[in-house]
Amino acid sequence: GMHGLRWSRQRSIDFLLKTGLSETDAVIETDRYIAWPGQALTYKLGQREIERLRAEIANRDRDRFDLREFHDQVLAHGSLPLATLARELPTWVAATA
Repeated sequence: GMHGLRWSRQRSIDFLLKTGLSETDAVIETDRYIAWPGQALTYKLGQREIERLRAEIANRDRDRFDLREFHDQVLAHGSLPLATLARELPTWVAATA
């Protein structure tokens, strides 16, 4: 709401307090998104790409698909650009199946 709806800093803090965050956490989160407005989107983009890759590989491997192995391979290679993950993950999972 801060950027899209032009909420004030205090309105954002008040909103986050209603979601169960402590006052300290609500202030920290609000200030982080004031200073770095696009940062929260990176989490959602990563989630969507990992879900897309999971569906693609599960469809490819059918009965051989191992969800635990999929997640192990996602985590084993650490923090990667999404383009690298999308290019390499299908071969990493195939190599361990």
